[in-house]
Amino acid sequence: MARKYEPRSVPKTDSGETLTTSAMIASLEAEGYDTVAAPFGNALVELAGKNDKIVGLTADLSKYTDLHIFAQALPDRFYQMGMAEQSLMMTAAGLAREGFVPFATTYAVFASRRAYDFIAMAIAEENLPVKIVCALPGLTTGYGPSHQATEDLAIFRGLPNMTIIDPCDALDISGMVPAMAAHEGPVYARLLRGQVPSVLTRYNPDYRFRLGKAQIIRDGKDVLVISCGLMTMRALDAAERLAKEGIDVAVLHSPTIKPLDEETILAEAGKGGRLVVTAENHTVNGGLGEAVARTLLTNAVTPTFRMIGLPDAFLEAGALPTLHDMYGLSVGKIVEKIKIWM
Repeated sequence: MARKYEPRSVPKTDSGETLTTSAMIASLEAEGYDTVAAPFGNALVELAGKNDKIVGLTADLSKYTDLHIFAQALPDRFYQMGMAEQSLMMTAAGLAREGFVPFATTYAVFASRRAYDFIAMAIAEENLPVKIVCALPGLTTGYGPSHQATEDLAIFRGLPNMTIIDPCDALDISGMVPAMAAHEGPVYARLLRGQVPSVLTRYNPDYRFRLGKAQIIRDGKDVLVISCGLMTMRALDAAERLAKEGIDVAVLHSPTIKPLDEETILAEAGKGGRLVVTAENHTVNGGLGEAVARTLLTNAVTPTFRMIGLPDAFLEAGALPTLHDMYGLSVGKIVEKIKIWM
């Protein structure tokens, strides 16, 4: 791979024209789905109306984590910490020690990289009920490695006492907020913000978020995709395309990465006769795929197993549709990979 300061090849169309993408941050592709505005901010306001111990904090990013809705509704319970993520986490820890339930928001890269030691020592080691909710997880921004949290799950999976959530859609986000507040220890949650698609109940009308539980969203006899976050939406869309070609794909959504629902995963992967694929918006190192692989191997469940995820690399900048196709997260690339593996 070329170094950052060396010339790189420019993508071109079949006719030889330069392929350009102008938008550095684009909306996630979610054609055909209804959307819900700011499900996190609205769910937190609703919950705070029932629990006066809930407070909200951010590091100069309230608008970009949807916490501005909380700030507008409950200004006396909102703390703007400025661009100081370490102070954000230490303040949240102090509030938790005084009996509050703090929800601290920032970008995922800033929590996992800049503030890790403060989270480890002040929050996780003390098992305090601080809820860390972070936007721009994985490859959900085109601003390059400085903003792409491609390794956050791996970082926080290694931290004792930390529960980890990667929601798929607006329903997951609305459901995870009260579950996080009720959980006694610290929680790290990835966040999709703004206009968030409503996906899961289209395929499973009875779906509701349950902390620590994976749930079948779509059944199928040929392939089992175990996914989290926005990749569950992509897996479901891929399953629809593959069904037209006679390939029947089941999708098991695992929004809780830690603790992993090993019982459900083993039961589904152990049914036999199905290719098992994990799909995540995260590097293939240390995320959902490796957690599932370890679970299967240590329990002597050995289906044909493959992983869809981001490469072990610093990623390019650009528009999300281009990047998702480049790095294999698009629906088309998922379809292509599954057909090859079949």
